[in-house]
Amino acid sequence: MLISESRQVTDLCDRLATEPYVAIDTEFIGEHSYWPRLCLIQIAAPGAAAAIDPLAPGLNLAPFFELMGQRRVCKVVHAGRQDLAMFRRLGGHLPAPVFDTQIAAMACGFGDAVAYSTLASELTGANVDKRLQVTDWTRRPLSNAQISYALADVTHLCKVYEVLSAKLATDGRVAWIEEEMDSLLADAAQDPDPAAAWQRVSVKGADGRTLAVLRELAAWRERFAARLDIPRQRVARDETLLDIAFRRPTTMSALSRSRGFSNIPGDGVAAKEILDAIARGLAVPEAQCPRPNGRFEYSDGTSVRVALLQALLKLKSEQQHVAPKLVATRSELEALILDPDGDHPALRGWRRQIFGEDAMALLNGRLAITGDPAGMKIVQVSQP
Repeated sequence: MLISESRQVTDLCDRLATEPYVAIDTEFIGEHSYWPRLCLIQIAAPGAAAAIDPLAPGLNLAPFFELMGQRRVCKVVHAGRQDLAMFRRLGGHLPAPVFDTQIAAMACGFGDAVAYSTLASELTGANVDKRLQVTDWTRRPLSNAQISYALADVTHLCKVYEVLSAKLATDGRVAWIEEEMDSLLADAAQDPDPAAAWQRVSVKGADGRTLAVLRELAAWRERFAARLDIPRQRVARDETLLDIAFRRPTTMSALSRSRGFSNIPGDGVAAKEILDAIARGLAVPEAQCPRPNGRFEYSDGTSVRVALLQALLKLKSEQQHVAPKLVATRSELEALILDPDGDHPALRGWRRQIFGEDAMALLNGRLAITGDPAGMKIVQVSQP
């Protein structure tokens, strides 16, 4: 069922507002704009499924966004951070409450970032055909094959949700997921940080000062692209930013000789902003410049302690049947070692219970990891 009239949207959302949950997915195109362009909304509940065409002329999506805000209806997604952020931007508020089946699957021992097709196959026996996942969703009319493909992403999601919910309840992990959903919504409430955009640029041989300038240039590009709603690479390619960051021109004449500079839009406005960004990067105190290679160079045994924490994390995750990535990342383990008294995710909530307490005991010499032919194990260390 493809919905392209406002009355149909209202009727569908009125019907689904009586359900305990709805499964949601979207199709969008992001290569022609900075903000992804919403092309299709798929929504399902037990016994009902439909695709809403947001590109239909004059279509009113207000009833849909109202449904997304209904607290009595759980919104089920899979790896849905980008979908949630898009709904916030278009509808003015985040959907809530939500249940992300990818995160729930990690808490149920299905591994790191399990794909929807894999999860649907394992939990429902469904064969989800992904051959149309790169189709052009902006072209109209949509074919029956496209609509059927899109609806499969939510019809099976209903069963996946029910199975995972039951398993979480049986395993006593409902509170875990409530914590994770709060974190997911907090993350989706924030637009990407322009100050972090430089980390997506592949760079070699750069010192800290060059990286400081690149950081300012990449942040400028993000803001400029968002303002014009065009892809960041249409503002300036990575090669252009790198050339400018390494040379650090301070005059309009020198800047104009940069690689690809003539392709930057903006009628002179961009050039002035680029020079300002370079000046900001040059003014950053040396101690605050990004570190080359993006990681601390350890010389005090810290890398060994990181390896020990990773081994502990693997053991505890296997014991608890939970994906290690959901418990802690390497960067979080490094931060824990560098600042053991800080506020770290691994030391909060359910993570502290299954890993954080033991992690601190390991760092403080009260716990050890040993190995024998039967495998690795955790042992308590007697204190003198």
